[in-house]
This record gives sequence, C-alpha cells and structure tokens, in this order.
Amino acid sequence: MKTFVVGDIHGRCAQLLNLIDMLPRDPETDTLVFLGDLIDRGADAPGCVENVMKLCQENPERVVCLRGNHEQMLMDFVDGEATIWLTPVVGGQRTFEQYTGQAPWTDHDIDLEEMRRTLESAVPTEHLLFMRNLPFYYEDDHAIYVHAGLDEGKHPRESEPLSLLWMRNMDFYKNYRGKPCVFGHTPTPLLPLRGRLGRHGIYISHSAVGLDTGCERQSPLSCLSLPEFNLYQTYADGREETYQITSFIPDTLREMQRRAGLT
Repeated sequence: MKTFVVGDIHGRCAQLLNLIDMLPRDPETDTLVFLGDLIDRGADAPGCVENVMKLCQENPERVVCLRGNHEQMLMDFVDGEATIWLTPVVGGQRTFEQYTGQAPWTDHDIDLEEMRRTLESAVPTEHLLFMRNLPFYYEDDHAIYVHAGLDEGKHPRESEPLSLLWMRNMDFYKNYRGKPCVFGHTPTPLLPLRGRLGRHGIYISHSAVGLDTGCERQSPLSCLSLPEFNLYQTYADGREETYQITSFIPDTLREMQRRAGLT
C-alpha cells in the first residue's frame, strides 16, 4: 500500500487535476493525502475545494485532506473572529472574489460585517462544512502528515492546533528525528539550504519532509509517494515531470523503506 502526499495547492485547480490524473494510484489500496491550503492566491480556489471534497466523499477511507492555515483564516473571517484573511499577502481577496463575483470593497467595520455575510451566502454550504471538518493531522504506517509542523517532541495529537497550522521552526526542520513527518506550509526555498533537493524543489532532513514547492508562475505542484519516494510534479504550462528519488534519503527515512520491504 502506497501513500501519495500532495503539497499546498493554493487555487491551482488545473495543475491539481493534471497531478491527480498522472498518479499511478490504486484507489482500493493506496491513500491520497492533501496537506491543506487548497485556497487563496491561485485562479480557482472554489474548483480546488470542490474537486478535493468530491475525492474525499467518494473514497473516505483512502482520501484525506488536512486543514491548512488558509482554510482556518477563511473560517475565522466568516465567524467574525479575525480579518487577516483579507490582507493582500494572504491571497484571500482572490478567493473572496472567486466565490462572490466581487472584490472586497473596504476595511471599515460596518463593511466587514457585510462582506462576511456576502461570503457566507456565496460559498456553497457543503464547502464550508467540508473546511470546518478538516482534521489537523493524519498518520499511517509510513509517516505523520501535518500542514505546518510539530511541537518539539510531541505527537500531533499532543501538539497545539496553532503549531500544526502555523509553525515555522528551524529546529524542527533541521533536527526532527521521530517518525517521518511530511509537511507543507513553508515554501521549500525558505527552508534550510541543507536539505533542499536541488531541482526537485522538495526538502528532506532526517525525518522531516517538506512538500510546499511554492505558488509562483514557475512553481510545480508536487506529490510524493511513500515509501518509494517517487515525486510527481505538474506546472502551470502543462508540463509534467516524474522522478525517482534514490539519493539524499536519510537513514531515518530509509528505515521506513526497509520496513516496507523495498531495500
């Protein structure tokens, strides 16, 4: 049984659909895990939510989508708890426009309440329910899967949700040696240089594996299969690339392959 793990999507629906099509996944035996951040920045956030939601509904035993900090920010906005989702750097303004058909118009408190009502009425109820029910982590025989990272020395069930959604901790990136942990959230160009796998764009250091390969025009959307360490990537221009990663795999991750009978 394999696990296919997809990094942060951020509204890139065309790349997502191309990626799903190219995966050699047996839906009866293989698991598909999305690390969260389906929305914001890209051209079709609603399409990403719709397609991932349907995959989860059609095969709930084998398809898992985690909660990302961007889904959390949207829900916090709808619930009136925070407005950070609409700051330009986040990219929520694009998702707001894609769902409502209109751009956010001001940041005055009275208008913020109107925008909340506008968004909540425009987002399909099933999309909001789907995002509200997304789990903070997933675990199988191969690895632990989280959006951002783990509190030091703690299993995700003992970690704070804030850490699982938002953490950027250099000590975790450089020194984590527990059960393999696959995460997104932090684009790999921002992770420690030692651990970045060159042109592949992903990050591997000891037991930490980073799959957020960015959301620029030239950035690939990436999926890693475990325990083989095959990498699948799609680009905005339609290119598709596949690599079998055999070098730079730390001993902690080779042990996972040995347990699976691959070495």
